[in-house]
Amino acid sequence: MAIRTLIVDDEPLARERIALLLESEPDVEIIGECGDGKSAARAIKSKAPDLVFLDIQLPEMNGFELIESMHTGRAPSIIFVTAYDQFALKAFKIHAVDYLLKPVEGARLKEALDHLRKQMRHGGDDVHGRLAELIGDLEAQSGRANRIVLRSDGEVLVLKPAEIDWVESAGNYVCFHVGAETHIFRETMNQVEERLHDHNFARIHRSAIVNLDRIKRLKPTLYGDYSVELRNGIKLTMSRSYRQEVFNKVGSK
Repeated sequence: MAIRTLIVDDEPLARERIALLLESEPDVEIIGECGDGKSAARAIKSKAPDLVFLDIQLPEMNGFELIESMHTGRAPSIIFVTAYDQFALKAFKIHAVDYLLKPVEGARLKEALDHLRKQMRHGGDDVHGRLAELIGDLEAQSGRANRIVLRSDGEVLVLKPAEIDWVESAGNYVCFHVGAETHIFRETMNQVEERLHDHNFARIHRSAIVNLDRIKRLKPTLYGDYSVELRNGIKLTMSRSYRQEVFNKVGSK
């Protein structure tokens, strides 16, 4: 069975080189080429390739944003084509994500394809999950952790913290409220609080964490507690034990 392949790179010469090298691989079928992230997203959705050679630095939508847009149930295998430094390449290796350094060498491309063939013969694995973890690791280690990667029962969700309205505890699970959607994952509130620590969030109750930008009104109630009204109309309770920290954060904005 042919490995249906899409080449994504904004440099025509780079695409041409990969296509030329693939001519010697009889089981690889090139089904298209794209020069930017948005056209690549459309091609992946419509053509469902088995493999994508993906440049990270792309116009319109970079390689990581393109990965986040993919449907988790049908994510193609990815071989990155990159000029990234050794720091980033170490992260690729940790998450078993293959890559080719520019300019692409024939021997290294063949090695990456042989590795992919072995994975395919053994039924593959959680490709999208490993890619999501890679994104989180790269950004966390570089001090730019502007995404929250959540995994549960095979589902992978990548959120920007600013998208989250509030988080609530639900037994052994937590519920992430994002606009009209609610996403439930097995995680503790302490873990969530730590992951959101460097963003604009505050714990207002043992069972609730809120995005401070979503707060519309704070109103005192009995025994030192407060009613917290969010901009979407949701009303929550803030325990007095969290009151001072919230006031400090709101007042420092």
